[in-house]
Amino acid sequence: MTLTKSHSCYKNDIRILLIYNHFRDATGYDHGAREAKQAISLANDLDVPDGVAIFGDIEPKYPVDSAFIQGWYDTLAASDYQPGLYGVFDDGSNLVEAYHATKRKARENTIVWTSYPQQEITTKENAPKYAPEGPDDALLYGWQYAIESDKCNIDTNLFTKELLDALW
Repeated sequence: MTLTKSHSCYKNDIRILLIYNHFRDATGYDHGAREAKQAISLANDLDVPDGVAIFGDIEPKYPVDSAFIQGWYDTLAASDYQPGLYGVFDDGSNLVEAYHATKRKARENTIVWTSYPQQEITTKENAPKYAPEGPDDALLYGWQYAIESDKCNIDTNLFTKELLDALW
């Protein structure tokens, strides 16, 4: 599928955030590189434009290590896309420990979308001020502040302009 400026998503300024969630184990450099290559291949199949971020989804129960994050970063950074990670980046978590153990260049050039801290689902008008928590040296551009509303299965997020610029 190729989207042009005439499609309604462009006319309505709708953006697409690319999440890659085809793994349940985030360990090993080669594994991180392999998953990134698969994410890149899928983005290419969809004709995703250069410069768009692809977010690896590392859920709290997944095993994770710095080697996986480094493999993910190295592979995406060498591609036409930007490396991104989604997860619960709370102090003391395995994800934060793994993130801190990666090379500085990866930490400073990976877009982070955190799901921490959690608050209540709100309307757009009642959304909290942007206050995510995550690694100090991260490009902390996204915050999923609430998940799974009782009325419908939605998540509520706040994003910086920098993240919006990295969306499709």
